[in-house]
Order: sequence, then C-alpha cells, then structure tokens
Amino acid sequence: MRAAGSILTVLVLALLAGCAGSRGVSGGACDASAGCVQEAPLDSLRAKFQLNITQEDGKVQEFDAVLFSVPGKRYRLELTGPLGIGVASMLWTESGWQMVFPTEKLYVKGSGYMVGLLNDNTLPLVHIHQVAALFEGKLLPERFEKEGSADSAGVTVVKAKESTGRLFTYGEKDGRVQWLLRQGRDGKPEKIVFSDVGTLEGREMPKNIRFERDGKPFLEIRIKKVTLGKPFSLGTWRLNIPKSYKAVGE
Repeated sequence: MRAAGSILTVLVLALLAGCAGSRGVSGGACDASAGCVQEAPLDSLRAKFQLNITQEDGKVQEFDAVLFSVPGKRYRLELTGPLGIGVASMLWTESGWQMVFPTEKLYVKGSGYMVGLLNDNTLPLVHIHQVAALFEGKLLPERFEKEGSADSAGVTVVKAKESTGRLFTYGEKDGRVQWLLRQGRDGKPEKIVFSDVGTLEGREMPKNIRFERDGKPFLEIRIKKVTLGKPFSLGTWRLNIPKSYKAVGE
C-alpha cells in the first residue's frame, strides 16, 4: 500500500500545489489494416518524464512516466519502475477515472476532476487538468485576479485569487514564474518551484519542477520530451481492472 500511496502522491500532489488549468487527451488511431488514417487532435500531447518521490524516511524512488493528454477530455498516465516493470496506470475521462497498481493488485475509482482519496493523505486529491497544464508550459491557474504585489530580493511576489475564490501566491522574475505557493487541505503550505527553463515543441517551459510540502521536498518532475499532435491507439483509452484486484482500503 505504501508504494501505491507514493505513486498517487506523485500524480496528485504534483497538481495540488495548483500549477495551472488546462484541458485533456487525444482520439485513437484507427486500424491500419483497414486502410484508414485518423488525424490527431491539434491539442493532443504526449510527455515523457522522470518522477522522483522522496519518502518520509528520506529515500528517493525513481519512476519513468508517460502522459497521454487531450486537454479537458481524456488523460492516460503510465508509471514504470526498474527494468521497465509497470507500477501504476491511470485513465481519466469526463465520465469518471480509475487507477490500477498491478504489482500490488489494487485499484481506485472515482468521478469528477479531483483525483485521489478524500481524507487520506497517502492519496491526496488533485485537480487532474493541472497535470497536462504543466507540460503545456502553463504554470498558473487559467483564470485568476491579482490582489497585490511587492518586490523581494529581485523577485516580484504576487498575491492572487482563483475564480473559485482560492488564494495563492507566486513569484515572478523577468517575466517567468519562479514558484507558486498555496495552502493545502490540512492548512500546511504547499509550494512548486520551477527551474531549468528550456524550449520543448516551440514552447518555453521549466524542465524541472519540484514540489514541497511544509518546506520539505516530496516530489520532482524532470521533463524529457513533449510531443504535440500525437495520435494514440484506441487501447490508450481502455483500462481494465481484473476481478482479483481489490479496492484501496478494503
């Protein structure tokens, strides 16, 4: 269960810090044997990255990850460990979401854009659309109002409020977002730090994203590659749960 919790923390807390709003995953490619060709939606995206999870004892787990996204509609996330062994698979659609942990024969199901388990810090709730936003280079919520700013050590610190009324603060230098800070569900501060800015698919974005909770790092994303307009197979949008698997918490 610890491994499952760590992995979902990766997916989820990465979003909890509240990067940005976005949309979702692409349509499937038709059967090549049928002689048809299906174009990928212009906003479809595939991202390859490395996930480093820092556990409470200080040990770091490393995972390779692939995200398939057609913003706002569908998402598929695959996490693999050493030797390419599959550790977790997640599928999100507008009708619901599910996540499977094959090595532990566990699964989680839910609905809505918040993914995770309510009142369970091992599987914290996250805004799924904010995942894809990171890989699009969108670091701030889609709609927000600035409520004030001040300069500190060469960085402009901005206080803002999302359209939902949720407050957050972010630091900006030379037009680039350096970090984003907001309060977590338990009242503890959660911060995302952006660094190693580069160009991927013609978009400027940070390649290194570190998540901190109460001043301690717990997750790091290192983006390796982002591909836009990528067609996906129909199998991308199918995630079966074997009958032998148990729901998390059972």
